[in-house]
Amino acid sequence: MTKAEFQQILGTLEKQWHDLSGKLDLENLAKEVQSLQVKINEPDFWSTPDEAQKISQQAAQKESQLKRWQNLRDNLRDLSEMAESAQEAELAEFTPELENLQTQIKDARTETLLDGEYDDHNALLTLQVGNGGQDAEDFCQMLQRMYLRWAEQQGFKAQILEESRTDDGLRSCQLSLSGPMAYGLLRSEHGVHRLIRLSPFNAKSLRQTSFARVEVIPEIESESELIIDPSDLRIDVFRSGGAGGQSVNTTDSAVRITYLPINLVVTCQNEKSQHQNKDAAMKVLRSRLAQLKAEQQAAELNELRGDLLENSFGSQIRTYTLQPYKLVKDHRTDYEENQPDKVFDGNLKGFIESYLGQ
Repeated sequence: MTKAEFQQILGTLEKQWHDLSGKLDLENLAKEVQSLQVKINEPDFWSTPDEAQKISQQAAQKESQLKRWQNLRDNLRDLSEMAESAQEAELAEFTPELENLQTQIKDARTETLLDGEYDDHNALLTLQVGNGGQDAEDFCQMLQRMYLRWAEQQGFKAQILEESRTDDGLRSCQLSLSGPMAYGLLRSEHGVHRLIRLSPFNAKSLRQTSFARVEVIPEIESESELIIDPSDLRIDVFRSGGAGGQSVNTTDSAVRITYLPINLVVTCQNEKSQHQNKDAAMKVLRSRLAQLKAEQQAAELNELRGDLLENSFGSQIRTYTLQPYKLVKDHRTDYEENQPDKVFDGNLKGFIESYLGQ
């Protein structure tokens, strides 16, 4: 690469940074961070712990976002100065840094697309087995691992709120995924997923197609975002079993909450105490009620969940093919990956970016 070509790429990246940072309005973001820090430093800030925790999390996310953009600007400036004074033969040393900045700019562009009402919220992700018998249960478990690995790679906190296991995998489960823009990133995953492979449960190893449905909704943590009348709730406690079977570690700590006006039921049983399970179940209930409210207000079909499509042929948003060839294809964007193992190991970046960039 010649010096002129190197500087041209840098100039393009600097222009892209200015364009993207203008959309984000970094000056206003800095003011928001400062305003939140003023609130945090108030003497009675922790007098309302739930609200204080939410503000602290919001401040940390916005401050991290601001620093990321400022560091990207500074790194572009530093590399530009070094390239200006370097000899052409020395530019090869700076190529890895240039490529890293190109990746960061691409990630920054994705970030500017996350401007939906709930995109900055944490996410609740539900998996539900579809057609396909044992293979579908195993596929549901594969997807659970995929999303847990993705969360780990993002540095997000992942928590299993509820799951129904079988000998071959999962019939259903619900995950809480907490991190910057978790819902905004994961809303691309909502829909029916299809797996095509040679079945490990078939003695003749015949090709089998199985399905699982992924539902993603924003987690509504604060009671102030959606107020629920306690008289509309029925709260039941039941036995929650730990690992090991034979009633090992079973306690009466699992919680089932029924929202009586529409008979909406949510459960949580994976926390250690009844109080923790109740709090987690209330978050899920608020999130589902907020979702239903959004559906009622939408002029067309559900803006947050999309259609609740049939969990079978013809409704899939993505197909994971392991036989007779290897390919993962998103049918909404036509984005493809030819290494399914990496996708199942949590590499969802390309699918998320292509969905957001539509």
